[in-house]
Amino acid sequence: MRKLTAALSLAALMAAALMPAMASAKDGDVEKSGGCSANSDWKLKLSEEDGKIETEFEVDQNVVGHKWRVVLKHDGKRYFKGTRVTKAPSGSFEVRRVVGNHAGADRIRARAVNLKTDEVCKGKAKF
Repeated sequence: MRKLTAALSLAALMAAALMPAMASAKDGDVEKSGGCSANSDWKLKLSEEDGKIETEFEVDQNVVGHKWRVVLKHDGKRYFKGTRVTKAPSGSFEVRRVVGNHAGADRIRARAVNLKTDEVCKGKAKF
C-alpha cells in the first residue's frame, strides 16, 4: 500500500509540474505560465482595465537579440500581430495590449515563434 501511495504522490507531483501554472496576481487577475518548445518560458497575464482586458504576454529566453513573431487572439480573432526582440538584461520581451471584454468567458491565446531557432511558445487563458 505504501508503494501505491508513493507512486500516486509522485504522479501527482509530476502532473502538476507539467501543467502551466495558474496564480492570481491580484483579485480578478488571471496569470498562466509554462515552458516553450525549447528552453524559453512564457507568461500570460489578464487583468481588468476600465471594463476591458489588459493582456500582458512575456517570453523569457535568456538570450539577447533574438527576433520573435507574436500573435494574440481574442475569442479566435487576431488583435495583435508583430515582432519583438529579446532585450538585455534578461533576454526577454513583453507585449501589452488592451482588448474589449465580451459577454461571458473571454478566451485569449498568445503565440510566439523565434525567427532564428523556430522555438514556439503558446499560452492561453480565460477571463
